[in-house]
Amino acid sequence: MKHLVSLLFILFWATGLHAQTPTVELEEVLVTPDNPNANVTSPKMSIMKINAHTLRQMPALMGEVDLLKAIQLMPGVQSTSEGSTGFNVRGGHYDQNLILLDEATIYNASHLMGFFSVFNPDVVHNAQLYKGDLPAAYGGRLSSLLDVRTRDGNNQRFGGAGGIGLISSRLMFEGPVVKDRSSFLIAGRRTYFDLFTPLVSEMRDNDARAYFYDLNAKLTWRIDHRNRLSASLYNGKDSYGMNLAAMEFGNTTFSLRWNHIFSSRLYANVTATGVGYSYRMVNQAYDRLSERYASELREYGIKADFSWQIHPDNELQFGYRLAHHAVEPGSVVGIGRNTALRNIHLKESNAVEQSLYVSDEVRAGRRFILRYGLRATAFRNPDNGGISRYALDPRMGLTLILDERQSLRMSYTGTSQFVQMLSNSSSGSPLDVWFHASRNVKPQLGHQFAAGYYRNFKQDTYEFSIEGYYKLLRNAIDFRDHAELLLNEHFEEELRFGKGYVCGLEVTLAKRQGRLTGWLSYTYTRSMKKINTVNNGEWYQASTDKPVNLTTVLNYKLSPRWEVAANWILASGMPVTYPTGRYKIENRYVPIYSGRNEYRYPAYHRLDLSATWHLARSGKRWKHSLNFAVYNAYGRRNPWMVYFKQEAGNPDVLRGEMMYLFTYVPSITWNFSF
Repeated sequence: MKHLVSLLFILFWATGLHAQTPTVELEEVLVTPDNPNANVTSPKMSIMKINAHTLRQMPALMGEVDLLKAIQLMPGVQSTSEGSTGFNVRGGHYDQNLILLDEATIYNASHLMGFFSVFNPDVVHNAQLYKGDLPAAYGGRLSSLLDVRTRDGNNQRFGGAGGIGLISSRLMFEGPVVKDRSSFLIAGRRTYFDLFTPLVSEMRDNDARAYFYDLNAKLTWRIDHRNRLSASLYNGKDSYGMNLAAMEFGNTTFSLRWNHIFSSRLYANVTATGVGYSYRMVNQAYDRLSERYASELREYGIKADFSWQIHPDNELQFGYRLAHHAVEPGSVVGIGRNTALRNIHLKESNAVEQSLYVSDEVRAGRRFILRYGLRATAFRNPDNGGISRYALDPRMGLTLILDERQSLRMSYTGTSQFVQMLSNSSSGSPLDVWFHASRNVKPQLGHQFAAGYYRNFKQDTYEFSIEGYYKLLRNAIDFRDHAELLLNEHFEEELRFGKGYVCGLEVTLAKRQGRLTGWLSYTYTRSMKKINTVNNGEWYQASTDKPVNLTTVLNYKLSPRWEVAANWILASGMPVTYPTGRYKIENRYVPIYSGRNEYRYPAYHRLDLSATWHLARSGKRWKHSLNFAVYNAYGRRNPWMVYFKQEAGNPDVLRGEMMYLFTYVPSITWNFSF
């Protein structure tokens, strides 16, 4: 990929490397409980919730609200890199997060190379992040579940919402199809950076472009008091390029959901889903000769979930899932009159996954809540010798309510992952390829144990929690040194397998009521691996090992019209492997590298500030506001990449240089609804 660097230059220009970039400021994103002490009495642990009201109040990167940016500020969650929507949960890799949009899997949640996410804030109803203690109804990933649900359209009246920012704008409409019975919602977003490239000579001369769009649509129909149907569609696309190289990638998801109530004690949800993700890249090697890269992923599934209220203190859940996975790992085709380029078509991989689960929740009086369940999975890969893999994932949780203000919880979660990502990047890219468990690749297995103490103070105004966890990893995957992953017909030869562990502690103090709200959280996490043929078989820091993460989020309501907010983040630098020396053979320098991930980038920290001016008076249907924000207010130059090059005029000296994306960047956003 000769001109990949040129293409990346366009992406960085578009996302603010030369100009604006935005804010990641958060207001009340932690848990908004159904009752004041739900964080104490809930039977589940290690779960965070975000609702639509909270999300709408957040300014974010490029002046737009972003769900994934909010999640990155939660305890136990860290950003994969500066500006990215990728996230690591409790020391896990970003491909170990199961991300669902209305039950359909999102395999690439990023827009504009990770500076935006695929979640339009105008359509998000709520989101739940499970950092452990996963429900038995879900599986397939080792670290977390992010379950995002979109809003139903308003079945009473027509309305809408939107926003205009410096880089992108969005618009949403909703209303009844048949009043009281059915509704629609449709929303779109688009960046318009490409409209200005003709005004910039450097970009115009190179035929540069960089934009993304996405579309959400949803129909809901209440057939009768026992039956309800909903259909949800998402389609998004990114396009970047110049006259030497071009890249396109995008997601499409569809889900059809039927809710049926058999009785007051038994109900069912049946969901059919379809998912597609693909990328295309064209690279012009030289005159009239180019290469076209392509890859595609498809997934079709159906699941049935049942809930049976056996007794007011006993609820049984059970269900079945069938999914077909198809991956075209990649192809390259030479285009032009010169046929010197070799055409490559990697073999398509198909797999069928079936799962059965059962889970029971029992309440013993007012103090004890016991949950236990089992998820059984069979994964068959007929394109790899017809091999089948099996896994049993037990789940268990215990809650002891000491009194109405404090409780103890413990949980054990077994997980297995049959589909993983082929990437040696710590933050991911659109060119990453997913691959299946096969004859040579066993599913990754995880066993997480967690315990926590939860306490509320002063009539539930303050919430305190402390959680500790330990996770054992088996069949952990890493890559050999200098692995060749892109379009490698024998990529399995690049993989290495071993074991690992993650341990950590999360402490959070939050204030939920009053003019001043927010929270302070401290996370300590270690993520280690041991693989026989990597790092001489010694334990080493995983690429996600960032021991310290301190987050402060504050929001203060000055008046009914004005509120100000700030967040400050301090985190350990990312592990990295550096060259520690080199030797010369026949006038060529050969580098000598340190142990795997032996060094670290400098610590990451930044301060974000914002102010929101509500322009409409209360009680008015038309509402609009202006948000003013500064991302990285004191201009910290956080490392995005460290690279080495020969010193000018002295080729015997190698110098390390740091690349960073942003210093302080202001933004302004106008949001409205009617």
